[in-house]
Amino acid sequence: MTTPDADGPLAEQLLRLTRRVHRIQKRHLQQSGLEITPAQSRLLRAVAHYEAPPRMADVAERLEVVPRAVTTLVDALEESGRVRRVPDPTNRRVIRIEVTDEGRKVLRELHHARRSAAEEILAPLSDDQRGVLGGLLDMLVDGVPGAERSPC
Repeated sequence: MTTPDADGPLAEQLLRLTRRVHRIQKRHLQQSGLEITPAQSRLLRAVAHYEAPPRMADVAERLEVVPRAVTTLVDALEESGRVRRVPDPTNRRVIRIEVTDEGRKVLRELHHARRSAAEEILAPLSDDQRGVLGGLLDMLVDGVPGAERSPC
């Protein structure tokens, strides 16, 4: 005799919440008029996180994708003027990715769109409930209570 999957409904709720979050964030991105895909916005945020322009391989590792996927995203962001490829000052075979002034402007607008989406999602919760949820999410994401959250 097998035991029932006690966490099955909870796992399904988490998956449904994830899909809802993605839908709402996508809608807020579309409403912002930025003409940027969720994958491009994630890459732009990742590149901006570095103190110095990163190598494409570093960005691929951070995003947990293959380098070819980063190349495609960088191509689109470069075409829109949001990033540029720059040569590495110490190794001319290495190309780094730098956020442009336009990219920094887009990042500010993305931040606003993401905050609006988060506020919409969290609107039904009280401040206390938000605090409890934040602690629980830290434990699920990082495996450690109160762990520092990643900005990406």
